[in-house]
Amino acid sequence: MKLGSPFRPRLLSALLISIFLGSAPSTLAQERGELRIATSYKLMTLDPQYANLNENTSLLSHIYERLVYQDENLELKPGLATSWRPLSDTQWAFKLRDKVRFHDGSAFDADDVVYTIERIRDFLKPPSGGFRSYVSGIKSVSAPDPLTVLIETDGAVPNLPLFFSSIFVMNRPAEGVETTEDLNAGHPPNGTGPYRFESWSSGESLRLARNDDYWGGKPAWSKVTFRVIENPAARVAALSTGEVDVADAIPARDVASLKERGARVASVGAARVNFVQFDVARDTLPGVTDKSGEPIANPFKNPLVRRALTLATDRGILVDKILAGYGTAAAQVFPNGLPGTSANLLPEAPNYDEAKMLLAKADFPDGFNLVLAGPAGRYPGDAESLQAVAQSWARIGVNAQPAAAPFSVFNTKRAAGDYGVWYGGTSGEAVDIILHTLLASPDPERGTGALNFGKYRNEAFDAMLARAESIAVGPERNAALAQATELVMADQPIIPLYHFHHIVGYGSRIGSYLLHPRGWTTAMQTLPAME
Repeated sequence: MKLGSPFRPRLLSALLISIFLGSAPSTLAQERGELRIATSYKLMTLDPQYANLNENTSLLSHIYERLVYQDENLELKPGLATSWRPLSDTQWAFKLRDKVRFHDGSAFDADDVVYTIERIRDFLKPPSGGFRSYVSGIKSVSAPDPLTVLIETDGAVPNLPLFFSSIFVMNRPAEGVETTEDLNAGHPPNGTGPYRFESWSSGESLRLARNDDYWGGKPAWSKVTFRVIENPAARVAALSTGEVDVADAIPARDVASLKERGARVASVGAARVNFVQFDVARDTLPGVTDKSGEPIANPFKNPLVRRALTLATDRGILVDKILAGYGTAAAQVFPNGLPGTSANLLPEAPNYDEAKMLLAKADFPDGFNLVLAGPAGRYPGDAESLQAVAQSWARIGVNAQPAAAPFSVFNTKRAAGDYGVWYGGTSGEAVDIILHTLLASPDPERGTGALNFGKYRNEAFDAMLARAESIAVGPERNAALAQATELVMADQPIIPLYHFHHIVGYGSRIGSYLLHPRGWTTAMQTLPAME
């Protein structure tokens, strides 16, 4: 079992930053025709502010850009904003990049940033308002001049620039507010990014054309086509036969065979966590019964049961067997060593005897039955992980029936409350972002708990997290986040399983592929081979 952090300093930091911003050196930006990418990411909408999901973030980053960019060490770098500074505890000033134009030729200015913030905060509502938590604390936003944005917050928001590293800037329309329906129905997306929108077939493809007027320099590829191939084996086959130049989310088990066929592989540890989450709120749960099939009171309300299932989970099998070493066992939301993580939280080896004792103490000496839901084909090893966890839990008398479904089906059913316990995954810009959305008590007004589908509530944790979020970025904030993490993980509202590694394969037309720990798949990361 690999317990160390997969993150290492890299010498290509400056180059990676320039490529993600689209301003690769001119020697790399030679025209190379069409780039063909097979992706697991199924773009769900053309609205860049509708849903905070990696598929939207990744693919729409070709068209839209952010004020602030997060590099491969999760450090903040200038994007459409060249600088930012706090004027007081509740005021910030952002200076914007000059001579930037949207794809329709209109100039980018501060009014577009004002519109972007107000659209997310005041127009889009949950569940469509997946980015609302980033701007819910903004009291007012104004544009004193075309290249300056002033923001006043309700209270201290020391992490405000980090929030803007997730928000795509939209162009203010001549009147009104563009709706998600308008964008999906044919209003052409209008961003400032290195590629222009050409066409989109939901669930099938996204076609892009180079933005020759891009402020960051001429992009390397004249055309980019993303083919949505959700089946991992089909993505591998498409790369092996030369149908595509790049394939993302390569299963670890296929790395060796791809290399044998001449493809190359890049990998990086993911700034994310995959986990089991419990519904701890309802009195009874779908799919949870006693051994005779009769409904029982929700066992996950009892922390002893949650602890027992944690002790009965073999992370070593998940990392070493299912992920073939391309993963790190998890005990918290980010890999150890990243800002805000706790050095005291380490993955535990399974202890089935102690787990059985805890179940007996919780009045479940014979265990119980449950349905363990999860997506199939979204994360590396997801369906196999369901099987492995179920086999581990069977050793303490908890009979889990794995129920894998396509992500769109799983996501809909999870949100509707059709599951009592499930396997999931999430990523974020920083530890506090994931804690804020996954484990903080659900509160639409504060924007917390958007991914807390289990309705877990812990007032002590909420208070510790709020205190940590009030501290300026630095060692004190990191220590406070680590303490909050230790408190909530002791209560086991989720079982952290692993931090998988992003694996991308690429063919002979590609010189190199520079991965980012957030797991984005973009043409900007793809450098053409020098002929």
